[in-house]
Amino acid sequence: MALPYELVLGWRYTRAGRATRRNGFISFISGVSMLGISLGVAALIIVLSVMNGFQKEVRDRMLSVVSHVEVYGPGGGVLQDVDRTLAEVRRNPEVVGAAPFIATQSLLARGEDMRGTIVRGIDPKLESQVTDLAATSQGTLDKLVPGQFGIVLGAELARNLGVQAGDAVTLIAPGGQVTPAGVVPRLKQMTVVGTFDSGHFEYDSGLVLLHIQDAERIFRLEAPTGIRLKLRDLNKAREVAAELTNTLSGDFLVRDWTRQNRTWFAAVQLEKRMMFIILTLIVAVAAFNLVSTLVMTVTDKRADIAILRTLGASPGSIMGIFVVQGAAVGVIGTLAGLLLGLLVAVNIDVIVPALEHALNASFLPKDIYLISRMPSDPQANDIVPIALISLVLAFVATLYPSWRASRVNPAEALRYE
Repeated sequence: MALPYELVLGWRYTRAGRATRRNGFISFISGVSMLGISLGVAALIIVLSVMNGFQKEVRDRMLSVVSHVEVYGPGGGVLQDVDRTLAEVRRNPEVVGAAPFIATQSLLARGEDMRGTIVRGIDPKLESQVTDLAATSQGTLDKLVPGQFGIVLGAELARNLGVQAGDAVTLIAPGGQVTPAGVVPRLKQMTVVGTFDSGHFEYDSGLVLLHIQDAERIFRLEAPTGIRLKLRDLNKAREVAAELTNTLSGDFLVRDWTRQNRTWFAAVQLEKRMMFIILTLIVAVAAFNLVSTLVMTVTDKRADIAILRTLGASPGSIMGIFVVQGAAVGVIGTLAGLLLGLLVAVNIDVIVPALEHALNASFLPKDIYLISRMPSDPQANDIVPIALISLVLAFVATLYPSWRASRVNPAEALRYE
């Protein structure tokens, strides 16, 4: 089957162009346009993949410590009927695990060193139902025995305080006790029974775990302050939280994981959108380089255009030839960019450590970026729009030069040939 001559000539013009200095320059500009599109598309894929990976990594590490949904007592107080509330939340088909807990803040002291901490009282037997802490702590939670006042620290917090398993620390509870000498802070000496390392710096440096019964005694509470839930699908957390707000019998505060770090996730989404816009402009600049390339090609091929017109070619066919030429550059550049971008995005866990080793630098300080390695998560819903936008921009860039080619007057073009 013979191909349309518009396609054959357009592809020929794309490949040819080095016979003369002028044609060689046109070919060079065409190659630069193709390279610009490739690099722009690759940069978009790599940046968005890294941002997706960063968001997923932080989310997964955060959810190894934070449950999907938390139900708090009315007014921030204790739950009046824990068993009834547990039974009610477990009726929801999306809930696969539930555990009571106590959450408060306190100071943790070791000698003269003192740190502000988030204290969480847990039931070690039920903790595995709501978070992955039991797995990351390697059996440490089982050492929390009621009445022995053991404590589990985040690995970074233990490192900052210079303590390890078996050492004693002092827990300073908020609110003191009134004595004839005045208000005296309530202190309790605790024994470090182990540490956990969730990989999330914020929690590793500021969270401590107690047995829920010890927490009730230390903070003088009659019952847990809330219930933590694990869902079948973490993406339905907001929907389930809304359902529980309407179905639970009582005035409860129900909060899902998306609201606990809402500002952080919103900031990441905003940055992702802005990076998409900025890098798309780079692709647009490269695509519109095709305008100058095709204008020069049209000028160089005026005699060819005139001959084709005298042989009966229509203006639409002439326009199609140069649309094919520009589109070929756009398609090749986009495909090359997709290949390069995916190659780098998939292997970024190898490329970045090699660069860090070569430059003797750390691109992701753990105390600033929460994680210490460069993650990547290429997603089709990012890659497909990138490819389509690149192809559309390249096609749009061909319209004006192609239209100019179709308007060439054969008599005028051949007059000086």
